[in-house]
This record gives sequence, structure tokens and C-alpha cells, in this order.
Amino acid sequence: MKIAVIGAGNIGKVIISEALSRGHQVTAVVRDPAKLTLSHAALSVTAGDVTDAASIAAAVAGHDAVVNAVGPNYAIGNIDILPQSVRTLITALKQAGVARLLVVGGAGSLEVAPGLRLYDTPDFPEAWRPSAKKHGEGLALLRAETALEWTFFSPAAIIEPGQRTGTFRLGGDQLLADAAGNSRISIEDYAVAVVNELETPAHIRARFTIAY
Repeated sequence: MKIAVIGAGNIGKVIISEALSRGHQVTAVVRDPAKLTLSHAALSVTAGDVTDAASIAAAVAGHDAVVNAVGPNYAIGNIDILPQSVRTLITALKQAGVARLLVVGGAGSLEVAPGLRLYDTPDFPEAWRPSAKKHGEGLALLRAETALEWTFFSPAAIIEPGQRTGTFRLGGDQLLADAAGNSRISIEDYAVAVVNELETPAHIRARFTIAY
């Protein structure tokens, strides 16, 4: 496949590496290509701005799928980039004629009980609540979208660097946790599930989640 990955932060880089390891052609779309240190014969790097639909449309034209791995820069507090990037990509993919979009989302909008989202629980870290709600806005935008073949992918409550095991559980709109109440996934296994979904779509126009 030809896969465009928008954003190459901690999660974006691992998704790119996972896709390359499986023989896919990958285009990393970033604001400043000079800052990306990844190198691979099947990797291209191009400039694109998720606030500018025309630049994204030009960058992703001709690809089979697009992954939005854009995250906020908490140092400057630009959490509005989360729903804004979804709006831009909906417009850009239609302009480019690309139907498949997978959005790296947050866990905060997952349900922990009927009608109760994780970010509404008392123990949810207050510092994370605003960005979690912005991820939820992005999901709402996608749920109103009927033309694109979109997927919104929420991680477990805790996602951090770890091992690539290839073994995990998948769920839908409810937070997954183990018998001890822990909800965790490594970034490496999250990337495995991203590329699995691109290769064998199972969650078209739906949200899914992952945990050990």
C-alpha cells in the first residue's frame, strides 16, 4: 500500500516504522521535513500543514490510505489542532480522491459505563481533560462524515513505549481493562493494530480501541 502518515511525533514515527517493516510505501507529511531523522528506501518525506487543506490534498494524492497522527504541542497549548486536523483532512481527502482515513485518537472519550466517558470520571487527570474533550470533538466530526471510509482509533488509558508483542485485545466504544483494572498498551503494539486495520479493514466508519 501507499500510506501517508500526517505527523511524525512519538506515535507517528512508530506507525511509520511498522508500515515500512511490512513492505508498504510511506509518505511522512510534516510541517518541517528537515526535522525528521527517519530514513528508509520506501519512505518519502513531504511538507504539509494540517491547517491548510490544499497542502494536505497535494501531499496525500495518489495514496491508498491516510493516517492522522497529529498531536497537540502542549508547550504552546494548541489542543484545538485535534478537531481542526480532522476538519482539514475530511476536506483534503475529498479533494485528493483518497477515501481511507484512520485517525489516531485519545482514550478519554471511551465509555467506562453507559453514558459515562472516561474524561468525566473524578480520577481522570485534570491536565488531560481539555485535550481528551478535543479528541472527542474530532470523533464527533467523523461520525457525521458519510463519504470517507474513516476509522477513529482510541488507545488504552495508558499508552507508552514498550515492546512489540502483536498480542492484545480489541474493543469498540468501551474502555478495555484487565482483571486488575489496568488499561495499558505499548506504542509499538498500537502501531501494529493501526497497520493491521489498514491492511484488513474491520472498523469502517467506526471507533475501536485496544488494550492488553
